[in-house]
Amino acid sequence: MRPGGYGKDCLDKMKEKVEQRGEPVPKPEINYRALMEQIPAVTYINTLDEARNPLYVSPQIEAMLGFSSAEWLADPGLWFRQVHPGDRKRVITEVYKSYVNGKPLRSEYRFLASDGRVVWVRDEAVVVCDEAGKPRLIQGVMLDVSDLLQAGEVLHKSEEKFRTIFERTAVGIALIDIEGRLMECNPALQEMLGYKKEELLTRVFSELIHMEDEAVDSDLYKKLLSGKQDHYQVEKRYIRKDGGVVWGRVNVSLIRDAGSNPQYTIHMVENINEWKQLETQFLQSQKMETVGRLAGGIAHDFNNLLTILIGYSQLSLLGLKEDNPLKGNLQEIKSATERAAQLTHQLLVFSRRQVLDMKVLDLNTIMRGLEKMLRRIISEDIELITNLAEGLGRVKTDPGQIEQILLNLVVNAKEAMPNGGKLILETNHIELDENYARTHINVIPGRYVLLSVSDTGCGMSPEVKERIFDPFFTTKGKDKGTGLGLSTVYGIVKQSGGNIWVYSEPGQGTTFKIYLPWVEEEADAFPEKDEGDDLPRGSEIVLLVEDDPSVRSLAARVLREQGYAVLEAANGEEAMHIAHEPIIKEIHLLLTDVVMPQMGGKELVERFKAIYPSVKILFISGYTDKAVTHQVLLGSEFPFLQKPFSPTALVKKVREVLDR
Repeated sequence: MRPGGYGKDCLDKMKEKVEQRGEPVPKPEINYRALMEQIPAVTYINTLDEARNPLYVSPQIEAMLGFSSAEWLADPGLWFRQVHPGDRKRVITEVYKSYVNGKPLRSEYRFLASDGRVVWVRDEAVVVCDEAGKPRLIQGVMLDVSDLLQAGEVLHKSEEKFRTIFERTAVGIALIDIEGRLMECNPALQEMLGYKKEELLTRVFSELIHMEDEAVDSDLYKKLLSGKQDHYQVEKRYIRKDGGVVWGRVNVSLIRDAGSNPQYTIHMVENINEWKQLETQFLQSQKMETVGRLAGGIAHDFNNLLTILIGYSQLSLLGLKEDNPLKGNLQEIKSATERAAQLTHQLLVFSRRQVLDMKVLDLNTIMRGLEKMLRRIISEDIELITNLAEGLGRVKTDPGQIEQILLNLVVNAKEAMPNGGKLILETNHIELDENYARTHINVIPGRYVLLSVSDTGCGMSPEVKERIFDPFFTTKGKDKGTGLGLSTVYGIVKQSGGNIWVYSEPGQGTTFKIYLPWVEEEADAFPEKDEGDDLPRGSEIVLLVEDDPSVRSLAARVLREQGYAVLEAANGEEAMHIAHEPIIKEIHLLLTDVVMPQMGGKELVERFKAIYPSVKILFISGYTDKAVTHQVLLGSEFPFLQKPFSPTALVKKVREVLDR
């Protein structure tokens, strides 16, 4: 049946039945028009000839677009002009296709109302053909759908906005169903875990959690499902596709349907690897500082005791003949005391309360000077490789202590390679920027000299690496180490203003990287060490200031036996009283402890020099705080003697200072 024929046949049959009953024939077209003009839509009929004139437009057109039916019928071009310019081409094409194919037109487009408003309409029309089947008319209905489409457009924009947030946020987002399968994930999560989206959407999300953290939120998840809470936060580790570990701070929220049934969970995963690294470094720094204070306090008291033991042992040995049976006993006591002194020294270094003899030096010079010794230390099946950067900057540290660092690290590397391997020593200059400082606690951006010691040995587990600098921690067997080697290294580096980091994995070897601040000063010359046992004599006047009476008594006795005139004071106040005595005309040397009650060594020196400007100064120290160390003792103007000291060391140092 041709389009439009069905309605005419129905009307003819209706008319025939009415006439048979003898009733007047109603005018259905009038009733039809009344009906069409009551519905909330515009009905229209247009010709499909060349003129395409409107034949009928219902009155609703005026409420919709502000044009009356008469205006619409009088101006055939009005429809084309009022279609929104952005939609005209599309709509004309759709109308043409409907005309050619004879198929209904269904389209949504915009009209411009007479007052400038934009009105969205849904236009549904059919083509009506004549008896010969040729398209003649198009009749349709236009419904104002502005409210509906505008709401849809708002919804679309809202969805688009949230899609943009979902795609571009730096926080990983995962939608996970109640069975734990990934439903959706954003690019940030993909980058964090190292997987493509299609790879993640085939996984159960819990499979990516570090095995040690799998149960970390099970109780919280149960409370979430039971309705006791609507979200929770945990920190846990995920395993990346490449096997690496990434820490995430995860916020989990549960989404329910209208019936309050759990539907899925939203996981917001923030990458906190950098924060965790800083947290670990901070806790380690706090731990080292606490243990350091304890070790420093113990070492200070021990140093005074050991000074007395070493001193009187040596004095007793000097007074005995070679065949005296007590000489062997005293020698053993002296040797044991010296070993104890070495342990105490290491504790002070670790706690950063050791007085350092700071010199400006070239690390390459130190390395070359030690190379022969280091080759003797390592076994023949270990290859020693040195890569020393040319034009290396200078650093300020204690040359003896930097040698101690190298010896400790090389010995450790040797023990990590029982079957041989490679030991690589490197120096370089490097600039640490703000980005590096953000991820490494206590690092100040700037220029540094890098000392690197690497081996191809057995490496370390994360648990061992975390404790590697702790005092008395060792992986060696019983009686094979004190556990103070690496803690000593740590203390020397820190007290020199530098930083040390260790990189190691089981079976992958170990690298220690030491960063020491670059200085612009000229390198210092090193005086030759006096290795002789002779006790030099003198006749100068020495003011000895020491708060420990036993140490003071020992030092005074030793100096007097070598010919010096010794004045004694228990603290700074007593020393100043002696300085003001009118009978004292001259004092050649002020020999003072650094840390004393009432008045410390620093203040005493400042006040004493006002009276005796030419007096020589020698500090003795078993413990200092960092302020004293850096402000007073590190300059060549103020030499020092570290406790515990032997009588030989004391008289040699006194003579050296007086002869300057």
